[in-house]
Amino acid sequence: MRFGLIMSEAFTGLRRNLSMVVSVVLVTFVSLTFVGAAILMQMQIGKMQDYWADRAQVQIFMCTSISQTDTCAAGVATEEQVTAVREQLEGEALSPLIRDLRFESSQEAYENVVELLGEDYASVITPDQMNQTFWINLVDHRQSDVISEAFTGMQGVEEVKDELQYLEPLFSALTIATYIAVGIAALMLVAAVLLIATTIRLSAYARRRELGIMRLVGASNRFIQTPFILEGVFAALIGSLLASAAVIAGVHFGVDQYLRNRVEFVTTWVGMGEAWLVVPAIILVGVALAALSAGFAIRRWLRA
Repeated sequence: MRFGLIMSEAFTGLRRNLSMVVSVVLVTFVSLTFVGAAILMQMQIGKMQDYWADRAQVQIFMCTSISQTDTCAAGVATEEQVTAVREQLEGEALSPLIRDLRFESSQEAYENVVELLGEDYASVITPDQMNQTFWINLVDHRQSDVISEAFTGMQGVEEVKDELQYLEPLFSALTIATYIAVGIAALMLVAAVLLIATTIRLSAYARRRELGIMRLVGASNRFIQTPFILEGVFAALIGSLLASAAVIAGVHFGVDQYLRNRVEFVTTWVGMGEAWLVVPAIILVGVALAALSAGFAIRRWLRA
């Protein structure tokens, strides 16, 4: 009976403040959708970084006949210079860092370019204009700076390139987009918290005579507060469920059915598994904020 009375009071409050409740639901829905999107975006960035870090290579380009760097002043890299680079890569200091090492000669590079661009380019370029190249896959790509520092400035080496550095601007842009989504979500959550507090105070004011009678008959503060807290929790729960549905729909239709088939350079996408992991977090955040906001508002009103 006591539980039934509490629930009845909570639903009565929701009916009396229907317009404010709808506002709470909508604000909570929008803010938590941004929260879910930000979490999924950060997961996507992590997946992309892991995928490309495992496949990105460090390239050591040896000097050619047309190289312009100071380390290539003597022209094409000699066999001794190539051997020196190979021995250093296979030495005790660097070999533990390297998972796979491949050497491409100038002739092989020339043949690959002609195959890629067509026979028309066979007379435009010559093998001596193509770099002899060491292709290196690292055990941990975060140690690519070690390779770069070891060979940059070495005679016979034109350039050391890290393929992953070309993706860093993309990762940075996505991270900034995540921060923007988090910022918008935070502002919307603040608005939701304030709106819930306002709704609870209006509901308490509308029922001030009933609350006075309950106090006179000895009702505890907890018994009085619980229906108001439940009002905020129910409204936030509906918004959280709508946000969860929006996140799941976004992954299903936006990622699985659209982006996955159109953005070819990204091969690993977040999926429904990640979306279902985000759903409990969204619901927990929404319900927790609503309970805290409503509890704080009604306690202050009862003390006033």
